[in-house]
Amino acid sequence: MTEKLQNQYVPDYVTPPGETLEEILVSIGMTKAELSDRIGKTPKHVGDIIKQGAPITSQTAMDLEKVLGTPASFWNNRERRYRESLARNEEKNG
Repeated sequence: MTEKLQNQYVPDYVTPPGETLEEILVSIGMTKAELSDRIGKTPKHVGDIIKQGAPITSQTAMDLEKVLGTPASFWNNRERRYRESLARNEEKNG
């Protein structure tokens, strides 16, 4: 038998990790081009993460940690929560 958890917080939406990445870049004054160069990705790839919601892989999370100082676990958790939210909304909306 499956029981629903009570008092579990499930937000209606979760923002894409790319939005957080863009906010960090703005706050530290780093361009997308500079970030892409420093993490060894193309500017298009970084732009896709920021604007198109492309996934942040575990390797990219580690690269972001090295360059931005934000732990890879932060990026991995943001990505997981975002994808889970998308799946829940899709299931809910059928």
